[in-house]
Amino acid sequence: MNEQPLVSVVIATYNMGHYLPEAIQSVLDQSWQALEVVVVDDGSTDNTAEAMQAFATDERVRYIPTGNQGQPRAKNRGLEEARGDFIAFCDADDLWSRRKLELQMAYFDDPAVGVVYSEVSYIDQEGAHINKAQPYERHSGRVTEQLIIKNFVPFGTAVIRRACVEKNGRFDESLPMGIDWDLWLRYSVDWDFQYVNDVTYIYRIWPGQMSKNYRGRYDNAFLILEKFLSANPNVIPERLESRAWADMYISRGMSIAAAEKSFLEPFLDVGRGLLRDCFYWQGWRSLAKLMLRRV
Repeated sequence: MNEQPLVSVVIATYNMGHYLPEAIQSVLDQSWQALEVVVVDDGSTDNTAEAMQAFATDERVRYIPTGNQGQPRAKNRGLEEARGDFIAFCDADDLWSRRKLELQMAYFDDPAVGVVYSEVSYIDQEGAHINKAQPYERHSGRVTEQLIIKNFVPFGTAVIRRACVEKNGRFDESLPMGIDWDLWLRYSVDWDFQYVNDVTYIYRIWPGQMSKNYRGRYDNAFLILEKFLSANPNVIPERLESRAWADMYISRGMSIAAAEKSFLEPFLDVGRGLLRDCFYWQGWRSLAKLMLRRV
């Protein structure tokens, strides 16, 4: 690319005034110069409006206060306001590394690539580094068959073409959680994904995050999987559909077992998973773990 195309960075925020300025500044400090920051305030009741005054004279930053309508609507408002041919995301409590866009934008020279994502590191609520293993293998190319099993794309690392939004839609506002997996599944049908093996995103872990709501997360994941398979009946083989359902049940069961130290509900979920795919070795391993805990 001889000239830098404009990248619109959407930050949807709700009561994150304490962290928001640092998130915005990490985006503005990019080595990539052609960018704008669209901050959508989803009805915050804290000091967010006051915190945004620090950026009032920066023409690269637009602050859009709205009523509280939820995360998906706030992110969609950001997409509506975005002016760039490329769009990226940063959660209001997270940070970008300085060379994030420089490292990722070069991959869009390939017109088949719709999403470029990267690796992530972790910090605590005070900004101290957390050693945390990455849970999933990453993939590039046409990734639907891998993505249907696990959402391996860390949301805030992704940069997307505007054409993805125009062709495959925005965030599903009926989903309170899991909106990124739903989006990636839809995009994966028509676009290549490209993984960049560099840490470009710093994810903050703090008490009370929505991500800790494991039951709500799985409730929505079941809805997303059903919706995608119904809308795309011939995209993946039948055996892989069975594996996807098996993994969903087994993962939910083991999450409940770990969080609640229970047996019966996880046992039933693992059993449902194995009925879907009796050759799924992770199901048998999970069953063994449950039984050993029971002894």
